[in-house]
Amino acid sequence: MFTKVWNDIINGQIAPVYCIFGEESYFVDETIKRLKVSLSSTEEVETMSFDLDESPVDLVIDEADTFPFFSERKLVIAKNASFLKAAEKGKEKIDHNIKRLENWLVQPPNFSVTIFIAPYEKLDERKKITKLMKESSVMLQAETPKENDLAIWIRNEVSTYDKKISDDAIDKLVEMVGANMMQLQMEIEKISLYLGDDKQITSSLIEELVAKTLEHDAFKMLNAYLSHNHAEALQIYHDLLRQKEEPIMLVGLLASNIRTMNNVFYLQKKGYHPNQISKQLKIHPYRVKLMLENRNRPSEERLLKALKNLSEIDLQLKSVSGNRERFLEMFLLKAL
Repeated sequence: MFTKVWNDIINGQIAPVYCIFGEESYFVDETIKRLKVSLSSTEEVETMSFDLDESPVDLVIDEADTFPFFSERKLVIAKNASFLKAAEKGKEKIDHNIKRLENWLVQPPNFSVTIFIAPYEKLDERKKITKLMKESSVMLQAETPKENDLAIWIRNEVSTYDKKISDDAIDKLVEMVGANMMQLQMEIEKISLYLGDDKQITSSLIEELVAKTLEHDAFKMLNAYLSHNHAEALQIYHDLLRQKEEPIMLVGLLASNIRTMNNVFYLQKKGYHPNQISKQLKIHPYRVKLMLENRNRPSEERLLKALKNLSEIDLQLKSVSGNRERFLEMFLLKAL
């Protein structure tokens, strides 16, 4: 859907009102960027931005209804359109004039382009304003693509830099960066610039160039430990200590990953499809895939024993002083 709308924007087919809902900020930023490029002819497009958690929607309407001074059409951005989602009465930060917005949406001016951004997973379909917004605007859902679609997007993004990437390298990139498309885009650009005239992005190059996150290192440390690769687990742990990471935080991350892993295996045993597991646990399908395809998959008994040991370490870290790094180190050295 975004691809079609972006092509329309490039071709000058620009709607007066857009509404983007969902939690993937990449699509929001990319749509705004493309609109600015398309609306700018010889001069920079006149742009006004409002936060609807702090400003009433009246200000957005007033601005959209005011003729632009410096460009043919102006761009009005309205962030945090919380009146489109379900909310408890009395909990709203701003009292918005929704009736005026409903009337305005029937015939918005053609000299401005207004974008309502609702960074929420779901909208309240029962509300009149939501129904009217769907009828009167170009409605777009900003959600992270599923595994196959994400791989296709990565290939397309890589091709814009005239580079190629293998399936293994795509897996490694998503493993290290996660499904954050904005971060993925930045890493692809960085790697492509580093390659220069070379064409191929490899797994080893990604391992070398992509900045490792704490979450990634904790997940890798846990996998090494559960695969009986104690030397690698210790090396990662000592690297994290040199980066001034606290043992108590690492214990929490390890425990969180074990609970997630246990839940993934449990739901698979119950007959859930990987995509259903992803939706149920609210984690990206690629992370589910990594866990399910692990050849050294630990048993439920081992996971629960590891979780119990980590809870004991957590208690020790909170109750004693001294050489606190040793508690988790001994955990990583002992086989379950």
